[in-house]
Amino acid sequence: MYVIKVRGVAKIPDYVQLRDEKFTLLAYFRLDRPEKALDKAGLADQAATIMNKIKDLPFGQIFKLEL
Repeated sequence: MYVIKVRGVAKIPDYVQLRDEKFTLLAYFRLDRPEKALDKAGLADQAATIMNKIKDLPFGQIFKLEL
C-alpha cells in the first residue's frame, strides 16, 4: 500500500491518500478524521499503525507502507 500526504491550502485541510499496488485509491481522509475512512477501507484494526507512520511523513512524497 502507498501513502501520499497532501498539504491543504487556505481553508482546505491536509489530506491523506491510501493507494494499492496498482495505485487505485483505497481511502482519502483528513488527517484529523481518519477513523471513518479507514473503517470503510477495512483498515480500522491497523489505524494506529497507519497514523503513526503518516505523522512523520513529509507532505508531497509517496511512501510505501508494509502492513
